[in-house]
Amino acid sequence: MKLLFLGDIVGRSARDAIVADLPDLRARLGADFVIVNGENAAGGFGITAQICNDLFDAGVDAVTLGNHAWDQREALVHIEREPRLIRPINFPAGTPGRGASLLETAAGERVLVINAMGRVFMDPLDDPFAAIDEAIEACPLGMAADAIVVDFHGEATSEKMAMGHFCDGRASLVVGTHSHVPTADAQVLPGGTAYQTDAGMCGDYNSVIGMEKEEPISRFLSKIPSGRFQPALGPATLCGVFVETDAKGLAIRVEPVRVGGRLIQSLPVA
Repeated sequence: MKLLFLGDIVGRSARDAIVADLPDLRARLGADFVIVNGENAAGGFGITAQICNDLFDAGVDAVTLGNHAWDQREALVHIEREPRLIRPINFPAGTPGRGASLLETAAGERVLVINAMGRVFMDPLDDPFAAIDEAIEACPLGMAADAIVVDFHGEATSEKMAMGHFCDGRASLVVGTHSHVPTADAQVLPGGTAYQTDAGMCGDYNSVIGMEKEEPISRFLSKIPSGRFQPALGPATLCGVFVETDAKGLAIRVEPVRVGGRLIQSLPVA
């Protein structure tokens, strides 16, 4: 199976790039299943039902979230109706939505998508390791699922790396989101799990992690907010990872993806 994961969508320019470029990108890679992190899609903060539907119409199969999951209040209702919209699994019991969803490709292959949020320098949610372990045990790779993808939304590289090794041999891909900067450590771990510490964002990299530069710089200089953060509107780079799996659902190949915008381009050969 061929899997494409794209990192945090930040604002309109990234959404427009997804709509314009994803159909061709998916076809060129021969991707069977596409996942994007959409927690910053609505003006940098949260996601709406309309944006979610636009992403699905563009060829996205699943949308994961993170610490901005509820910034748009309508998401609390939409997530109950939409099994392809997945929030961190380690939110407290009773939180709307689901943290893991078993979805199908067009060919009928089963992909378990798990979203979790780290706790180092983040909100003190429930234990993500225990929550992911339970989800994988309930739907094991090669038995109930043909592929398992874990989006680990976290700040600390150490916590993300620990999660990768914790899931090694039990997941097809563990990939980090949240920092909005692609890391250079794409690899297949010893047990056969593809891993990258952070997929990077889909957004304008002439920015401060996707936001127009002036306000973040001003806050670093003065420690005083002078306005709202606004997503940068220049050409977006779509950043992520491409994974190919074997018959057991383990990775035989992982490569970074960077398409469009300012960053050095990286497009795997299908």
